[in-house]
Amino acid sequence: MSQQVRTRPGASGQALSEAYDTALLDLDGVVYAGGEAIAHAVDSLGAARDGGMHLAYVTNNALRTPDAVAAHLTELGIPAQAGDVITSAQAVARLIAEQVPAGARVLVVGGEGLRVALRERGLEPVESADDDPAAVVQGYGGPELPWGRFAEACYAIARGVPWFASNTDLTIPSARGIAPGNGAAVEVVRIATGAEPRVAGKPLPPMHRETILRTGARRPLVVGDRLDTDIEGAFNGGVDSLLVLTGVTDGPQLLAAPPRHRPTYVDADLRGMLTGQPEVVGAGAGFRCGGWTATAGDQRLELEGDGAAPDGLRALCAAAWTAAGEGSCELDGGKALARLDW
Repeated sequence: MSQQVRTRPGASGQALSEAYDTALLDLDGVVYAGGEAIAHAVDSLGAARDGGMHLAYVTNNALRTPDAVAAHLTELGIPAQAGDVITSAQAVARLIAEQVPAGARVLVVGGEGLRVALRERGLEPVESADDDPAAVVQGYGGPELPWGRFAEACYAIARGVPWFASNTDLTIPSARGIAPGNGAAVEVVRIATGAEPRVAGKPLPPMHRETILRTGARRPLVVGDRLDTDIEGAFNGGVDSLLVLTGVTDGPQLLAAPPRHRPTYVDADLRGMLTGQPEVVGAGAGFRCGGWTATAGDQRLELEGDGAAPDGLRALCAAAWTAAGEGSCELDGGKALARLDW
């Protein structure tokens, strides 16, 4: 589903898991939340894998190592190997290795995932600005990351040491709700130093490059829950995307999305990987999907008909995005979304 409502492989009735060779799956908010599997994730991913689709897990969370992530997925009932996991720690480590001499010291503000990724690139993680680092790297370090780690980064950056960040996600899902992410921590250092980091994670090209290098995907489908990382990353990489509404994105945000945040497909959860999606077609002044027809009025979006809720949302997206063109839709979609319980 795009602004122009073009036909995509999965809009022809072919299951997305058959139309694409590799699913590049976000983790938090897509596969699990608060450490527990999201409803339908285990069965859906198992069916996609059994049908021949390669599953790769792509996360901006730099805290855990690929081994730890793979072990967690396996415990949830989703068999995975470390090689199936691509993290922003790996992407930023490659970026740093291209900028500093082999064996250089790198000041780490983050967790074990960053340290392992740096060692994989032949770099030496250090803890202090007094260790003569050639670079500073910052990644999510969990809720217990000491405040003093930010001070060490600031000391080194003030001396002219280049600063890198695994990602700049402002929030991260947790079992108790939405918590501050690495982007919030990056802002602390940015405010204190006035410096700007080089960022590797989604939605930027270094993360997409790392993912393609490690998976060898030829027809990838990005699957995510965030418009500003997963979907924008797919847009920047020129690949198709599936947004699932099990994470941080809600209906109003989706309808208001500018072009770079508009997914190719939308579904409620990962069961959407196992089906094709009904094509959205023009219907007079509106757009029809399944039993629903959506139109853009002067003040708000209108929805008529009945049927599956995701079809109604797809029709609304087509109407909203076409009305907005290259901008963001400002029409009120609240009443229409209420009909879909979204």
